[in-house]
Amino acid sequence: MKRGDRQMGQASIELLAALPLVLVLGLVALQLLAVGYAKVQAGTAAEAAALALVAGGDPEAAARESLPGWSQAGADIAVRGGRVVVSLEPPSPLRVLRRRLQVRADAAVEGAGG
Repeated sequence: MKRGDRQMGQASIELLAALPLVLVLGLVALQLLAVGYAKVQAGTAAEAAALALVAGGDPEAAARESLPGWSQAGADIAVRGGRVVVSLEPPSPLRVLRRRLQVRADAAVEGAGG
């Protein structure tokens, strides 16, 4: 066996050993992107709800309409006075992670609500 052949075999084994780590790092990166996206969506929904509140519309309906389909069912929207808080669980393959990574955004308007 030539020396070059042994080195190629060693490199293949090292790549195979590193593959699970690369896969886990990729999944972590995707989960962080999902959390960031959920945070942006929660902020957009809170703003839509606050604008509906000022206009005399239904803030909860406005918030839900502004959310993408995956997040509408799990969204928690609270309206108190002129303040709207939207909580979302980001998409995740593990339910425990979804709950722990829940994001919140709020928007407030003056002179609206009670």
